Amino acid sequence: MHDGVGAPDTHLTNADLAPTGTRTWGWFDYVSLWMSNIHSVGGYVTMGSLFAMGLPVVDVFIALIAAIVIVQVLCNLVARPSQISGAPYPVMARMAFGVHGALVPAFIRGIISVAWYGIQTWLASNAVVVLLLHQWPGLMFWAQADSHGFAGLSALGWGAFIILWIVQALVFWRGMDVIRHFVDWAGPVIYIVMIGLDIWLLWHAGWRNFSFDIPGVTHHAISARIMGMINAIALVVSYFAPIALNFGDFSRYGISMPAIRRGNFWGLPVNFMGFSLLTLVTIVLTQPVFGRIILDPVETVAQIDSPVAVVVGVLTFVMATAGINIAANFVSAAFDFSNLAPHRISWRCGGMMAAAGAVVMTPWNLYARPELIHLTLDVLATFIGPLIAILLTDYYIVRRSVMDVNALYRRQSNLPYWYHNGINPVAILVMVVAVIAGSAVVFMPALKPIHNMSLFIGGGIAAILYGLLMRR
Repeated sequence: MHDGVGAPDTHLTNADLAPTGTRTWGWFDYVSLWMSNIHSVGGYVTMGSLFAMGLPVVDVFIALIAAIVIVQVLCNLVARPSQISGAPYPVMARMAFGVHGALVPAFIRGIISVAWYGIQTWLASNAVVVLLLHQWPGLMFWAQADSHGFAGLSALGWGAFIILWIVQALVFWRGMDVIRHFVDWAGPVIYIVMIGLDIWLLWHAGWRNFSFDIPGVTHHAISARIMGMINAIALVVSYFAPIALNFGDFSRYGISMPAIRRGNFWGLPVNFMGFSLLTLVTIVLTQPVFGRIILDPVETVAQIDSPVAVVVGVLTFVMATAGINIAANFVSAAFDFSNLAPHRISWRCGGMMAAAGAVVMTPWNLYARPELIHLTLDVLATFIGPLIAILLTDYYIVRRSVMDVNALYRRQSNLPYWYHNGINPVAILVMVVAVIAGSAVVFMPALKPIHNMSLFIGGGIAAILYGLLMRR
């Protein structure tokens, strides 16, 4: 690190964007963070959609293991610069994009966080709707979006969405320490509910009717199976890519890099495979018990004939989903929007801007069906892949892990990260080219076999171009 010159610029920093002086996150806090992310309704539904792709179960698990190891490596790499500097992602982006140019990737990431915040809030609120209808079937009249709804969501759905919106905002408003404690219990408790649910399903199905075979699985040629696994890997990495890009927002609070790596190991490959196995068991048991495959865990819980069990199970999924939503999406978007005008927009103000944007996006139109889930993941990945690639290539390859923290907060032409009027045109150009290439992969019919590869293709192009151009 080098010493900067002059005082930090008030247009580039505030109390929330400045290097944190508080390092309280230990390894189990990161395990809990990943538990909330993986154990959410969104995580379950996304993994369930993979088992419904028609691939053999063994192929899906191979894809899941490969994908989660990739995510673990990415998170460990993203964690280091923020853990050293104590700064969040919008500030770290200034190394590659310039102190002014970083507004572009931070804003893009903010929009992505808003989209995910809305999706997770809707998934949690939809669980509340299921619970309300289970307890009071008479409310079905208000659950009809066609006759009593607006913008594709029913009146009852709007009510549940707004309630969850307010609850999450209240937790966020209390600050990062409260969020950490909320996540610490919200994620682990899901295991109790999942194990209890699987015992109940197995008791009703009987051991003789238990099998890991999923209806609809066909025998494909080896090449088709390999391509299916590659697409499954890409979808899983795309699902976790937003929090991988955001991970510096959490690693800045880590007590040490060994603690972060330990938490990522137990929270990602170990915890992920355990939850994936429980998810598979739950999905295959819905066939003999209910006569059909159910991919939504809330819908499965709602079939239980015990009102108390339904309430406990649904609310547990709701809290886990809200936990990761606040941590991964609310917090990150707050940093991003605060970064747009640090002297005017506080972290809390940025968070409320994100919450308002989540309503406008009508997220229920982005994640309602498996094909929409995959399309949403692919589109968001076209932006996330290049941003991760540029960040890592700049820090580890171009700068060889050398960082001037003071210069990140100063607008002075004699300091690093100023480039041309505070903007690095190379980073902007590379990002645009990589996003266009990723978009072509998603939307060109001729490239349909690799639709799900937008994150890897866009990210690979960004890493190569940025490395070559910056060296020149």
